[in-house]
Amino acid sequence: MASAAPAPPPQGNLKRIVAASLIGTTIEWYDFFLYGSAAALVFNKLFFPDSDPLVGTLLSFLTYAVGFAARPLGALVFGHYGDRLGRKKLLVLSLLLMGGATFAIGLLPTHASIGTAAPVLLTVLRLVQGFALGGEWGGAVLLVSEHGDARRRGFWASWPQTGAPAGQLLATGVLSLLTALLSDAAFGSWGWRIPFLLSGVLVVVGLWIRLSVDESPVFKEALAQADARKADVAAEAEKLPLVSVLRHHWRDVLVAMGARMAENISYYVITAFILVYATTSAGVSKQTALNSVLIASAVHFAVIPAWGALSDRIGRRPVYLIGAVGVGLWMFPFFSLIDTGGFGNLILAVTVGLVLHGAMYAPQAAFFSEMFATRMRYSGASIGAQFASVAAGAPAPLIATALLSDYGSSTPIALYVIGAAVLTVIAVAAAKETRNRDLADVAVLPGQGADRTATAPEDARTV
Repeated sequence: MASAAPAPPPQGNLKRIVAASLIGTTIEWYDFFLYGSAAALVFNKLFFPDSDPLVGTLLSFLTYAVGFAARPLGALVFGHYGDRLGRKKLLVLSLLLMGGATFAIGLLPTHASIGTAAPVLLTVLRLVQGFALGGEWGGAVLLVSEHGDARRRGFWASWPQTGAPAGQLLATGVLSLLTALLSDAAFGSWGWRIPFLLSGVLVVVGLWIRLSVDESPVFKEALAQADARKADVAAEAEKLPLVSVLRHHWRDVLVAMGARMAENISYYVITAFILVYATTSAGVSKQTALNSVLIASAVHFAVIPAWGALSDRIGRRPVYLIGAVGVGLWMFPFFSLIDTGGFGNLILAVTVGLVLHGAMYAPQAAFFSEMFATRMRYSGASIGAQFASVAAGAPAPLIATALLSDYGSSTPIALYVIGAAVLTVIAVAAAKETRNRDLADVAVLPGQGADRTATAPEDARTV
């Protein structure tokens, strides 16, 4: 029988926990997205100068994709130790790794200075970024999910998700300001380094806030129960959260991976590839393209908590499906609006795309958290989310750029995103609704599968 769940923390304490997760994820995503924007705008010239411009962009996006390849490894390592040692310790480590790698990119010599060693070093630092981000997401959303109250879990857990648009907003805003103030020559020579070096200051702020929060009461209770029954056979499974996840929750992992396909692919096409498409095919200036993403990211930030709150009312699955279907239907109008070259149409295209993306991204934190038992939740949520990123977000700008290069049209790119939307609809439709699950009661016993996971009654009030 499950023990009584710990009472939710006071409102002020919960807000402090949300703020710590949000600021940490904002900094991590700032670092990650900054690389993507720089890859689209300047890295092709700085690190691959001997290539054709579009080929240079492809190579630049290839180093961008390498970061995604390291994310599953980060999910495995951070998930394993996060389920054994706690969420907080691993979140501090992820922030230090990400910030250190980003700061180092700002100091990196270019191809003109050290030749082929430059792109090699760039790739290594990108791998560190990906490894850190692979461990960040799961811990940040779990810290909030496990602290908040069940009735509003979707709303509170969506706040760490706003770290993605906040990081995008910050990264794009800094780049947009620099491109407005500096000439192309100055920006390409030294101006591009400023946003990367700024990461060092942001990490100090993030660590100060993140160190001030406590471990989640749900995890503390689960750890205490595990320690109390170390002699039990079940303890062996708990020593290896990854094994437990693959044994008891493999269906949930597959659902999470499928759910991520449209969310991940559409996001990187809308925010990263657009900087290539708008400037090369639609004749839009870099400044205009950056400003459109900047404005749309602000709207994206605002709508994510609203979508999260809606998922508390009608369920995670319906909201997620609205986003997946909507993104698929929006792709052809999205490119048609960009092709006009008008700033207003560009803003409309990106904003609507990100609003629909938010319907998938907002409930994702609570949805994935509610799928897994406490002592394997960090591993399960991280593995499901980050393994999908290798097939989804990692190659998305690369595939989109290659399709544009081969066909000279946006049609195959739109079909690519639509195909991802179909996969996500199938995965989410096959999933069970998790809105009323009590995180303190979600436990898988030896010999039971994910379908036997305990759930809270309809009127659950605790985590």
